[in-house]
Amino acid sequence: MNPHTQAALLIERLYLRNPQSVAAARQFTRDTLHVWGRSDRDGDVSLCVSELATNALRYGVPRGRGYLLRLLAFDDTVRIEVHDSGPGLSRMAERPPGRGLLLVDALADARGVLPRAPGKVVWCEFRGAGC
Repeated sequence: MNPHTQAALLIERLYLRNPQSVAAARQFTRDTLHVWGRSDRDGDVSLCVSELATNALRYGVPRGRGYLLRLLAFDDTVRIEVHDSGPGLSRMAERPPGRGLLLVDALADARGVLPRAPGKVVWCEFRGAGC
């Protein structure tokens, strides 16, 4: 399934390279899930947003740039995407996942990374009732 073509709901927000953006992204996610009526797993989803946004800031967003947080909802799934313009897939493939990505793996139903020019998209999905 391609979530980009089957998305029933989609919203995105651009955040500058700033540590305070992580809390703003987390709150934006909670608010959006509430409006969409998909807040059953909002704690898990917003925690994963924190982890992916923090990783983007630490490793993927060059100075003077930002990251894009995209939230999608389709069928019984909520998908988080964090788009950055830093080094691509090679950095993620070269090292084992850190604690943040291990946490995302434990909470989300799926996680992956896609190429982007420049950079990458790190995504995770949550499935089930309330999503």
